[in-house]
Amino acid sequence: MSSPPPIPISSQQSSHNHKSSITIPIPSLRPILTRLSGLSRHALSNSRPWTELIDRTAFSRPGSLSEAASRVRKNVAYFRVNYLIVLAVVLAYSLISHPFSLLTLVTLSGAWIFLYVLRPSDQPLVIFGRTFSDTQALFGLGLATLFAILVTSVLSLILTAVMVGVVIVCAHGAFRDPEDLFLDDQQPLASGFTSIFGGGDPSFGSASASVMSRV
Repeated sequence: MSSPPPIPISSQQSSHNHKSSITIPIPSLRPILTRLSGLSRHALSNSRPWTELIDRTAFSRPGSLSEAASRVRKNVAYFRVNYLIVLAVVLAYSLISHPFSLLTLVTLSGAWIFLYVLRPSDQPLVIFGRTFSDTQALFGLGLATLFAILVTSVLSLILTAVMVGVVIVCAHGAFRDPEDLFLDDQQPLASGFTSIFGGGDPSFGSASASVMSRV
């Protein structure tokens, strides 16, 4: 009696296993967007009315350089969130005006977020069937970032936009008389900027500490 013919094995299973071995696990976007939305609402809740920022009656020429510097310090302490929004708008306009630089920055940011920041430190990175340790992933992302900075104009574009934003903020702060502002209960400037995003969200602080511990 002849033996039964061998059962044909489809190559789809092996192909599926091969594809799964090169898949990079990507975290869900929903918790990321939820956290970013919460941080944005928390930051915007600390902003001052824009009518105070552009009140024409409050503008006057400073009498001296020291008075201008004092005005800048007081206005930055009071309008810190508004000034950050102005800087963000200037930076966004500069990036939108240069689509290639914007695409490069978005790609780098996505790589850092998905491959390092949101990836658990005890979970190795697997790309095309090869496993990379946490140190190797950090080194590779650093090299990719350095290469992108050297061959593109991303860094110069960001620095130029930040400088333009700082000039706008300093000019406004120097000519905006802060005498009508309630500055007695304001936090110190050093702690004011750090409390904009992390002050009301303990998960943000723990996430930042977790990332810093891996560096």
